[in-house]
Amino acid sequence: MSILGAVLAGGRSSRFGSNKAVAMFGNRTLVAHARATIAPYCTHVVQVGGDDGVPDMPEPDLGPLGGIAGALDYAAANGFRCVLTIGCDMPRLPDGLIQAILRREPSYCQDAPVLGLWPAALGAHLMAHLSLGHDRSVRGWTRAIGALPVPSPEPIANVNTPADLAAL
Repeated sequence: MSILGAVLAGGRSSRFGSNKAVAMFGNRTLVAHARATIAPYCTHVVQVGGDDGVPDMPEPDLGPLGGIAGALDYAAANGFRCVLTIGCDMPRLPDGLIQAILRREPSYCQDAPVLGLWPAALGAHLMAHLSLGHDRSVRGWTRAIGALPVPSPEPIANVNTPADLAAL
């Protein structure tokens, strides 16, 4: 299966106070940790959002769905069958979670829906969903497409504030 990995790093980081994608966790940035987490399962990994990343679609500031739409567009244009997405603020995942998500597409982590496996063919559906301007939550879109929720075997570390990062 040709899987594009996509690290979503285009958020405003308002609760963090600065660009959390480039915040250091140990000797690497948060975005580098997320990339390393999904890289073993992907043919290629890109960053979505930020100055050097694949652009959100159809425009910036649509939240995670804009990042997922950008990743799906990139995947379709470059011959990938599906996309494995992860937020840049998820430096650690429980063992076995990604493997469980990879068993069926579309699927996503019930506790952190930005972590998911999406067929590239869903790009047009997501663009239409975004054009309606109603529910821009990832959970709302997962319901619309009938994606399978995969429970996490343990809580997922999610970095939203400097205190969250320090607690890791």
